[in-house]
Amino acid sequence: MAVPLPNCAVSTKDAQLFQFSTGIQHLAETRRFKAWFLDQFGVLHDGKKPYPGAISTCMSWLVSFAWYSPYRPEYYFATVEKLAKSGAKMVVISNSSRRASVTSEKMRSMGFDPSLFLGAITSGELTHQYLERRDDPWFDSLGKSCIHMTWNDRGAISLDGLGLKVVDNIEDAEFILAHGTEALGMPSGSAVSMNLEDLEKILEQCAARKIPMVVANPDYVTVEARDLRVMPGTLAANYEQLGGEVKWMGKPGKIIYETAMAMAGVDASECVAVGDSLHHDIKGANAAGMQSIFITGGIHATELGLDRFGQIAKASKVWELASKCDAYPTFVVPAFTW
Repeated sequence: MAVPLPNCAVSTKDAQLFQFSTGIQHLAETRRFKAWFLDQFGVLHDGKKPYPGAISTCMSWLVSFAWYSPYRPEYYFATVEKLAKSGAKMVVISNSSRRASVTSEKMRSMGFDPSLFLGAITSGELTHQYLERRDDPWFDSLGKSCIHMTWNDRGAISLDGLGLKVVDNIEDAEFILAHGTEALGMPSGSAVSMNLEDLEKILEQCAARKIPMVVANPDYVTVEARDLRVMPGTLAANYEQLGGEVKWMGKPGKIIYETAMAMAGVDASECVAVGDSLHHDIKGANAAGMQSIFITGGIHATELGLDRFGQIAKASKVWELASKCDAYPTFVVPAFTW
């Protein structure tokens, strides 16, 4: 049952109330929204495994889930399947630096049924398309030589088909392309491992030359097997503090929400965005003029004082954090469960 936050109107022009619930069943069964835009990390999975209740799975696996406590039968319900049966159109929207096809394949490997989703839209896909088409004046002015910050352990991002020249000499670079936070791409096509401090030193030199940056993953951090991992958005935020110009290619920017609405054939009043990041998912939904569902058990779990899956966050803590982030969800649930 949804429980409004008492006597605590949100300080936005819409004056919304947070509505707390243990799951999405009631909202889904009202068929209030034609389309659901789902973040993946922190909502559907933790980067390694699906969350309990997201999809059909076996009881033995759920019992072994490290953050799964206490036993609650509703976590076994397949939320994605039930939401699809309600007639909802589902689109995965993610600040992943990977292409959409890679994201879809990763979700398939975790057990998600791709046929239940209209598709996936990632910030990495949008970045690739804009660099390839060059029909946007800002992208058309970038040039072809770039400093490429990428992944190492997670696998470097391919730039095939973009006609770019990766350089390691800052004097030769026309822009920075930030896909990851673990390595620096080399002209040979290989990648050399670097820590954050080394990458930030490179950014300092780039800022001195006023080289623009394209960030293909605007997240500051993401969940990975319950831990938090630094993402390219952190580099981009630091670069802006150095005076650098940054093009943010995902949430909270409107571009990814507008692309999702076009894919689903809906307008902002007909869809709801589901995410675990107030900075990106919820603030982006606010900017796009759509309602949102905040999953408290994702990247903000520690800040909200949560230490187990499905634990209910205190309303006062959610309100305090939302006010701090200036991001206001319509609905608040502990996890993406039915």
